[in-house]
Amino acid sequence: MTSPEESTLSAIRASMGGLQPPGNYQMVYKDECMFSFESPESEGGLFINLRTFQGFSEHYALMDHTKSGNALYLHEKWKKIPLNEEELEASKAAPEKMAIGGEGGFNIGAPKYKFDKERSLVVFPSRMRIPLPCPDLPELVIQVIDAIVSHDSASAQEDLSVWEEERRTSRYAEGLTQLDNGRKISPNPKDWRCDETGATENLWLNLSTGFIGSGRRNWDGSGGNGSALRHFQDTGNKYPLVVKLGTITPHGADVYSYAPDEDDMVSDPHLADHLAHWGINMMQMEKTEKTMAELQIGLNLSYEFGRITESGTALRPLYGPGHVGLINLGNSCYMNSVLQILLTIPEIRARYVDLGDHIFRTAPSEPANDMAAQLAKVSRALALGLTGRALPGAPSSSSMDTDQPAAVQATEDDLVKANAVRPYMFKSIFGKGHAEFSSGRQQDALEYFQYMLEQISRIEHANGERLSLSAIPPTKSAFTFSYEDRVQCLESERVSYKQRVENTVQVDIPLEAAINKEEVESYRERELKRQKLKDANAEAYIGSESRAVTRGGAGDEEQPIIPKVPFSACLERLSGDEILEDYHSVALGRRSTASKRTRFSTFPPYLMVALRRYYVGEGWVPKKMDVLVDMPDRLDLESLRGRGPQPHEVLQPADANPSAPTTPLNPITEIPPVVPDEELVTQLVSMGFQETVCRRAAIATWNAGVEMAMEWVLTHMDDDETITVAGPSVVETSSSATPISSGTGVVAPSGGADVEKISMLTAMGFADQQAEAALLACNGNIERAADWLFSHMDDMDSAVRTVLEGRAQQTQGATGGSAVQSRSEANIAQDGPGVYELVGFISHMGSNTACGHYVCHIKKEGRWVIFNDEKVAESENPPKDIGYIYLYSRIQK
Repeated sequence: MTSPEESTLSAIRASMGGLQPPGNYQMVYKDECMFSFESPESEGGLFINLRTFQGFSEHYALMDHTKSGNALYLHEKWKKIPLNEEELEASKAAPEKMAIGGEGGFNIGAPKYKFDKERSLVVFPSRMRIPLPCPDLPELVIQVIDAIVSHDSASAQEDLSVWEEERRTSRYAEGLTQLDNGRKISPNPKDWRCDETGATENLWLNLSTGFIGSGRRNWDGSGGNGSALRHFQDTGNKYPLVVKLGTITPHGADVYSYAPDEDDMVSDPHLADHLAHWGINMMQMEKTEKTMAELQIGLNLSYEFGRITESGTALRPLYGPGHVGLINLGNSCYMNSVLQILLTIPEIRARYVDLGDHIFRTAPSEPANDMAAQLAKVSRALALGLTGRALPGAPSSSSMDTDQPAAVQATEDDLVKANAVRPYMFKSIFGKGHAEFSSGRQQDALEYFQYMLEQISRIEHANGERLSLSAIPPTKSAFTFSYEDRVQCLESERVSYKQRVENTVQVDIPLEAAINKEEVESYRERELKRQKLKDANAEAYIGSESRAVTRGGAGDEEQPIIPKVPFSACLERLSGDEILEDYHSVALGRRSTASKRTRFSTFPPYLMVALRRYYVGEGWVPKKMDVLVDMPDRLDLESLRGRGPQPHEVLQPADANPSAPTTPLNPITEIPPVVPDEELVTQLVSMGFQETVCRRAAIATWNAGVEMAMEWVLTHMDDDETITVAGPSVVETSSSATPISSGTGVVAPSGGADVEKISMLTAMGFADQQAEAALLACNGNIERAADWLFSHMDDMDSAVRTVLEGRAQQTQGATGGSAVQSRSEANIAQDGPGVYELVGFISHMGSNTACGHYVCHIKKEGRWVIFNDEKVAESENPPKDIGYIYLYSRIQK
């Protein structure tokens, strides 16, 4: 080995200041680049900063050198070498427990290669390279390099790839009540029968009463009739612990707690004693049925691509930009599906893809903890195909059909892995501090979508200039809309209007509106008869009677008939009148009955619609509504747009004095005043906030509730100027206003109504200039202008400046019509026609959102594409009627 020249060693010694090996608990990012998914396997390898222990691709290493001032980098470059047959067989070992990663679990990244690892010390900026090992290097440099090589990577320390089913110790196991009723359970499995139905499979022993009952039917159709749960309920919910008889071994058994505060698989540390009470010697038992973990393992192994969602159709894989997959980090399919849907939005691409390099250059010293950088990293990977790995022999047609020679032909598995990224840094920073999203447990995709919007809103508010908020509207505003709730007292006939801000349209599914109710009832009767025959163990009757209730011959299974509900029925449920029995009427000064009707005040560019398929059943058991909803490809909601107070309506008094005179408001010249809810203000003040700020928060959020108002306060507490422009403590309707200059340029399509509109908006607490900008941005529409102002509370100054500066670009039509909006104003005006087309949806397979599996379908370039974690393919039959969350995009006229 050639020794480095003295000049090289001198340069290394001069750069050693501050070097020290990483401690046990320090993060060493040696798996991939901080700003891309380049890794030691990538063509350029990975450069690891010897001071910060952060890895960078060849593209970003010089930028890091400039920012950090460090000159010494460990360069890792790995070359794949195929495993031999013995090594391959070892990597295919079947999982033994319900875990992803870790010993005995699902080896989701089972290698087919080993690596020849080449390491060098590189000195920047000259890029002098010293091959390693090199004994001539300073001892400290050798120690730091050796420590980095031997240290666990950050991904291993985060432990995101390992998820194991957690079973907590039941609080009912200690001191468990066991009845002394003289019953003893035979150790022979052939003697076991359900005490209620006679069933012989999936039997659970109640450890308190000795009752043997059938388990519940699983979401995949297997299981029993639920008599074990019914016994728990029939005995006053006093005896919650049950054990699955067929799983008892000397090592343990499946134990479940029906108690509402547990309702899960649990651990019983005294199981041997509890079983002995019923005559079962745990040490002599052998397993005769699959454990719940084994059933789940089998279920997960059966998740072949497209099997459930597209009936096992062999789908054509897709690769490259726009078709990159996301590797499952251990029950992270909910996150993967939301990311794929969210990152298809053009506005997000404009910020986090197009501005990616700027975001990286301005990142703090710990990029792994910078949400903006990690969001940009994932966004660029999905949009641009930057996976850090070249597609081995990938055909240019983005399909597996190829005539390439066998020597360079890649397997589908090779292509899939090269076309996917592992977003562990993203999951870590976005889940940090959240009890559920930081865990390896399955989560609700809808909750994660809403959580993501809030997190993105926070980073954009804190990094406005860095993320070009003045040019691109905030991400959250693309989904934000307002409901208009109209409540009419049925006694006084007076009405009140209230607006509330949402980011998802959540609709109930009225099963009574199913269009195939008769077929469903008939199927259920046949199914009940089949179940009774099975429970009675009546094999002798499998003949004419059994065949009479099956579609085919003996042994054939009838396909379930599921209720079909049109989406129009869901919308009718959302917009229909609701009776409020305990309504406080200000006009009457007492409780009365009222009618509530909901409409849309504004429509966002992107409408996220969620079907309420999931609910909590008896015994607090989470359940899923098995129903098909015919979701339309085109959705027109304009008929549900609210129009505010009408001339013939009499409004509820704004104050608590029912004798105060109230006259109808003219919707053309007046709008109802926004008065802070005193109860809401009191709640906020009790949290330690100043009363003035609390009142402004109530006004800014239209009294939408404590959570939204507190979010507004927290967002603005460091922004005195924004709080100031939010308005006075109480907003009063002004009967007059100081006219503004006739040269303001405010669009006034109704002929001279600009001054009145300015007056209405300033009466809500906004400055003249802000009101003027809002009307300009919304083409003179007063309702949209009010919504525009409230949606820009976080970036008011920059939004107003952008609109007013763009005013010069407006041109008046030759016929004297309304002004044409500039491009920047069109981007800012988020409200628009409520006409949409379906562009994506997320489906869930499982009995509740805490288990099962998520996939998503997205419409790209006129065709549907299915994203199942790392697998991406062209969809032939997108199951639009069984989805959970649907993304609609406004149709631009």
